[in-house]
Amino acid sequence: MKLFNLKTLATLVMGAVVFTSNANAEISLRFGYEAPRSDTQHEAAKKFNQLLKEKTKGEIKLSLFPDSTLGNAQTMISAVRGGTIDLEMSGSPNFTGLEPKLNVIDIPFIFKDREHVYKVLDGEIGQNLLKDLEAQGLKGLAFWDVGFREFSNSKHPVNKPEDIKGLKVRTNQNPMYIQAFSLLGSNPVPMPLAELYTALETRAVDAQEHPIGIFWSSKLYEVQKHLSLTNHGYTPLIVVMNKAKFDGLSPELQQAVLEAAKEAGRFQRDLNVKNEKEIIEKLRKAGVEVIETVDQMPFKAVIEADVRKSFIEKHGDDLVKQIDALAQ
Repeated sequence: MKLFNLKTLATLVMGAVVFTSNANAEISLRFGYEAPRSDTQHEAAKKFNQLLKEKTKGEIKLSLFPDSTLGNAQTMISAVRGGTIDLEMSGSPNFTGLEPKLNVIDIPFIFKDREHVYKVLDGEIGQNLLKDLEAQGLKGLAFWDVGFREFSNSKHPVNKPEDIKGLKVRTNQNPMYIQAFSLLGSNPVPMPLAELYTALETRAVDAQEHPIGIFWSSKLYEVQKHLSLTNHGYTPLIVVMNKAKFDGLSPELQQAVLEAAKEAGRFQRDLNVKNEKEIIEKLRKAGVEVIETVDQMPFKAVIEADVRKSFIEKHGDDLVKQIDALAQ
């Protein structure tokens, strides 16, 4: 009987040791994204990792995979849903196949300025859009920043809509942008960012539209010598986590992840704004013709109403009206 009790006690003690060890075990999460190491997205990912370590006292850390190491955006989003990658970030257009209402963000010229963007994304509208992703197995943690989109090409300067007509333009697969560039008379060609440089270099496409930060960090200026600051649309990054993995964390760790993601996003937004003027000067020194002042009204006249109409026909006008109201 004594022997049985001793064995039982030993088993319980060992079990308690294992439980305690597992409770304090380091959680390593794989975080993938398309942007190169030279982009502010990577700087923000490092900040996110630092903040997580601080807030969880080292219990959670990230393994970072930039440069499309784990695949293009669609591949990584699928992998996060399936649980083979823990976290991923990419531009919001990459999520619209799962949650079409996110297309509202991609309506050209819907945002007045950055202040308007942040009111929408950090407020009730944006948080509800993130919550809608949960039905797809994704926990939306925060909106980070890709930025206002600009237009570059290898043919000639672009000052007016007619200058885009006939160009083969790389865009993402989002229907809002495909429709917009079709209305402008160009030939939109969706493709992943990882394929873009080669496509521009070989002239498989003539043009592309990305924010200045991506244009610089991906070295697209080496194969594009005309850049027009059209600000025709704004794209946020969405940072997502496998929902089951997030739900499996303690409430304290969940809160730490959400707080760290939002803080890293604010850090990156500030960094992008700070870097923009410096990048423009670097581009000019690299031989790029930068047209900073572009009259948006002729572009809006061609594309805004029709693209808005397409969204409203599918999803109603409630979200559009809410976003417009916040521009006041």
